[in-house]
Amino acid sequence: MINFIQQRLCQVVCLWAVLSIPGYAATRIAILEFELLDLTLAPRIQEEKQRAASIKPMLQQVLKDQGDYQFVDISSEAQKQANQGVGYLFDHHDVVAELGSQHQAEFVVMGRVHKASHLFVYFLVQLVDVDTQRLVGNYVVEIKGPQKKLTIKGVESVARKIHKTLSSRSGN
Repeated sequence: MINFIQQRLCQVVCLWAVLSIPGYAATRIAILEFELLDLTLAPRIQEEKQRAASIKPMLQQVLKDQGDYQFVDISSEAQKQANQGVGYLFDHHDVVAELGSQHQAEFVVMGRVHKASHLFVYFLVQLVDVDTQRLVGNYVVEIKGPQKKLTIKGVESVARKIHKTLSSRSGN
């Protein structure tokens, strides 16, 4: 029994030692809910609202599969309080950084589903470094059609771009 306890204690200490090495710390990312800017005034706007709402959890899952990321939750209420209107956060990276700082995030992802036509939408995504309060990634992905299959392909494309930016910043 003593050997078992000693082995478990050794495992816990070793795990703690590895996780406390700076290079092994997970990058802390907050992903804000995507806003919808529908310029078409289409009668099926509910579909676009659902698409916009689905992107954050999809993006978290795809990024989780790509790297060592810890996701920081920023409530929709906190996001609404920081936002002063459609597009405000896109233009005020300092406000986004402050929001991320309040929740101990290192980076904040914010996005918009920009529907300019009935035929396609753009995912406009920005990545803000909380420490520097600067935009470090600005991504645009065009999606043709409303299908979920195309939406996830767009999210995967954005996730690859975010991962590449973060990997290059950490030197990995």
